[in-house]
Amino acid sequence: MHVLLTGATGYVGGYVLDALLQRGHSVRAFVRSGGAGLAATEGVEVHQGDVTDVSTFGHAFHGVDAVVHLVGIIDESPSKGVTFEHVHVDGTRNVAYAAHEAGVGRFVHMSANGARADGPSAYQTTKWRAEEVVRGVGFEHLVIFRPSTLFGDPGPDDPEFAKRLWETLVRPFPGLPVFGDGQYELQPVHVAACASAFAQAVDRDASNGRSYCVAGHERIPYREVLRRVARGGGIRPKPTLPVPIPLARLGVNTLGKAGLLPISPAQFEMLVEGNTCDPTAFFADFGVESPAFDGPSLAYLRQY
Repeated sequence: MHVLLTGATGYVGGYVLDALLQRGHSVRAFVRSGGAGLAATEGVEVHQGDVTDVSTFGHAFHGVDAVVHLVGIIDESPSKGVTFEHVHVDGTRNVAYAAHEAGVGRFVHMSANGARADGPSAYQTTKWRAEEVVRGVGFEHLVIFRPSTLFGDPGPDDPEFAKRLWETLVRPFPGLPVFGDGQYELQPVHVAACASAFAQAVDRDASNGRSYCVAGHERIPYREVLRRVARGGGIRPKPTLPVPIPLARLGVNTLGKAGLLPISPAQFEMLVEGNTCDPTAFFADFGVESPAFDGPSLAYLRQY
């Protein structure tokens, strides 16, 4: 199939692009910038555009069989017009409507674990509303993925969960602040497993209408996540410093909102809530495997 891929130059997008090509699809990479290198890749054409600006769409959706929509943000920049509402909801609506109007019958959408109408953060609630948008369009084939925490080498320019912890917290500080007791659990899954499933979902008819939780096999308390990131980076785990949740929330909602902390209010609320789910259907339907979130699998951190 000929697949339009939004977010093709992002962290997840690079892995999904490779997985689509390996599966035999050709790709039209819809990118805001930085797509020059992709144009030289066999099986890839590049369309410069912005999902929040329909005037940049042109004929991007014409002649494609499926759309894989990945674009999303983890931090807002309201002064630049970059908000969860604008990117997740408006951007998804623009892409979904343009695809449907162009006669594209297949749509694969990246949401997020914990997406729901009553989520504690705007990240989660806007991800849920984006799901509602794509469900309401009427695609012949629709698959939604809700990844939890993704890990895997992002390269030097892209953000990634473990890399961000390593660079902003674990490596630079002698002691590691932990909100509350640090027992809230995460369930990291390797980005390559997620990407393979995305590529399969484009033409896997049995997945039509399904929403998949994408998570690893192991539920890991946050304190242990920090220890494993340290080992991946090649250092000994550092002592943790408990910070009461109310005090931490106050700091994050002031300093974090101003960009003076390595965690935003939305990220804080999602972290202390925990990020787990049952990925049984994901692994069974797509036949993928995810390596353990441990020192050897995180050794790529040593280059950062």
